[in-house]
Amino acid sequence: MGLISKKDAKLITDPLADNNPITIQVLGICSALAITAELKASIVMAVSVLFVLGIGNVVISLMRNIIPSKIRIIVQLVVVAALVIIVDQVLKAYAYELSKTLSVFVGLIITNCIIMGRFEAFALANKPWQSFLDGIGNAAGYGLILIIVGFFRELLGSGTLLGFKVLGDPIEKTGLYALGYENNGFMLLSPMALIVVGIIIWIQRSRNKALIED
Repeated sequence: MGLISKKDAKLITDPLADNNPITIQVLGICSALAITAELKASIVMAVSVLFVLGIGNVVISLMRNIIPSKIRIIVQLVVVAALVIIVDQVLKAYAYELSKTLSVFVGLIITNCIIMGRFEAFALANKPWQSFLDGIGNAAGYGLILIIVGFFRELLGSGTLLGFKVLGDPIEKTGLYALGYENNGFMLLSPMALIVVGIIIWIQRSRNKALIED
């Protein structure tokens, strides 16, 4: 048997599609609306949650038999807060400008319902390896939606990707702009993120009849 069994592999693959934390469980919507106007910010947030949830799940799983039930939420908050502080300090050290953009939202990772939900629903009842896979899977599913939304919002709203002009120069009227194309400023507004997420949900459910029946 390989390192990851078929059952364990589903802990990673299920959140990417049929049990996605954003599109199916409808969790973590706030950050999907707030920071996806730029693809770079979406990627950094996705990686940050991947680190916090992956490591956090393992820590909670290792401590699951010694955490008093009455203070388990407090312990979970302490663990996730410590991991978020690490993420915040790394961003300030290596990506200061981006850290200022994401500062409030990185801090709000502490109360991200996806993270607290996985701690409660999975890490407290499973072994460290399975908890790690569950954390990676759910964080990857969350990050995938953020990156897709960020891709389309930045491309259609600013004509750029990761800050690079990919559709041409709107001032000098080169590329698509020479043909009369104009950026859609509405894509940079938070409500458009909700619409993009809604479209993703519609596509996902239309491809999976089981989700429609649910």
